[in-house]
Amino acid sequence: MSPWAVILLAGAATLVLALVLPVAVRPLLVRLGIVDVPNDRSSHERPVLRGLGLAVLPAMIVGYLFGLLLPAEGAPLLAVVAGAAVLSGLLGLGEDLKGVSVTVRSVLLLGIALAAGALLVWLPGGWTAQQPVLVQLLLVVYAVLFISSYINVANFMDGLNGISGFHGVVAGLAFFAAGLFAELPWLQLAGLVLAAGFAGFLPWNLTKPGGFLGDVGSYLLGGATAVTSFAALVGGVPILATIGPMIIYFGDVGVTLVKRVRAGRKWDEPHKEHVYQRLQQAGRSHVVASGIAAGFSAAASVLGLVSFFVPPLWWIALLVAGVALVVLYTLLPRLLDRGR
Repeated sequence: MSPWAVILLAGAATLVLALVLPVAVRPLLVRLGIVDVPNDRSSHERPVLRGLGLAVLPAMIVGYLFGLLLPAEGAPLLAVVAGAAVLSGLLGLGEDLKGVSVTVRSVLLLGIALAAGALLVWLPGGWTAQQPVLVQLLLVVYAVLFISSYINVANFMDGLNGISGFHGVVAGLAFFAAGLFAELPWLQLAGLVLAAGFAGFLPWNLTKPGGFLGDVGSYLLGGATAVTSFAALVGGVPILATIGPMIIYFGDVGVTLVKRVRAGRKWDEPHKEHVYQRLQQAGRSHVVASGIAAGFSAAASVLGLVSFFVPPLWWIALLVAGVALVVLYTLLPRLLDRGR
């Protein structure tokens, strides 16, 4: 079977399972009483079933398993991506079912990030394995901070119908495109599985009676996206192409937390001050506000992918353009309100 056939089958299997498995998962969640009750952070007004990420998780596992049929050289990278994504989702599931203390959750997130980063940096044959020890250690530190923080970021940003599903599709397709340009079948498969898993969730999220990913889904999204990004970097993909899908999310969370700290409010308290939440509070529907965030992430992803086709000297201009996108996105609620 050709690599193309394997990749397409992996995406198709993931999509079908993500669409179908909620039929079995929803009754289980109802019995367990896993319901999201509106609070100070919520953008919904009535209790909604959450935890549907429990359907996306096995769908993506099946998709990743198709990687066993790909050429062997990319197998270790894909195995680390799959393992870290699954562990992230299982940690989120524990949070949904029983709750996990902040200390335990933080330690486990750092452990997942450390294990994934170290394995990827020291995989035999990769360019990182040939670097001086100090460079390798710095890369591992970067991986720990990058991966663990993005899992939290994806969780913070999961506050509107459609936003996480759209983000998973955008990020997955961006990694799929990066895999095409870099001729890395494992990255094509990882990207397509990510996109298909969260595309399959969207109909359950956007139609009545609705349902949320829960922490199992948002942690899965953050873990799969961040570890795929770092694995792509280790695999030789330009760094701008690896971070393009993620800079809007980082920008939204970073700017919001800085504003809260400067205003003397606790950064970890529930709130509705993210850019995407302010867009929705101004009267836009969940889908429109989520679509705006996804559109900016898609634009940033395109900028990152352009780095494949220009000399590194031009990456500075692409980086500046990406920062400008983040700034425009964070100013958008104010700009749109002025235009009314």
